[in-house]
Amino acid sequence: MTIEVLLPELRAYAMSLAKNRHDSEDLVQDAVERALRSDNSPKLVKELRPWLFRIIRNLHVDEARKNRVRTEYSNAQSRLSIDLTQSQDHADGVAVRMTFATLPASMREVLFLVDVMGMKYAEAAEIMDVPHGTVMSRVSRARRALIKAMEAGPDGADGDTKR
Repeated sequence: MTIEVLLPELRAYAMSLAKNRHDSEDLVQDAVERALRSDNSPKLVKELRPWLFRIIRNLHVDEARKNRVRTEYSNAQSRLSIDLTQSQDHADGVAVRMTFATLPASMREVLFLVDVMGMKYAEAAEIMDVPHGTVMSRVSRARRALIKAMEAGPDGADGDTKR
């Protein structure tokens, strides 16, 4: 199996970390370049996939350390703007994606790996280089944060308040 087959997953994972297409493509390109130059790259897909995910994660962490302050993705709302003629299901999906984008990177990462990619906790733990139990607790906290943010709505107010 070649790296090509894993590119869609690598791009999706990088996008969940970087929050903008340009930075995510840079992460994937740098990871693939490092993988191709490596003399010790795994040969089995079950080892190659988490290895490449970890390269992307490490590159992202390194970049965050250098910059300390990352610019928020300013076009998120315009790109995800809701057409009022669309179905409520689609509008709800857009709202979830927009709320997901506001979560801290660590929460986005664990939710992406477990809930979006469907990885098992053990696989996510290997990629994130943390214990299995840590992934379980992070997923739980991230899900609660997402639900709380969804209930609060875009203005941050609780949906139950009356005007």
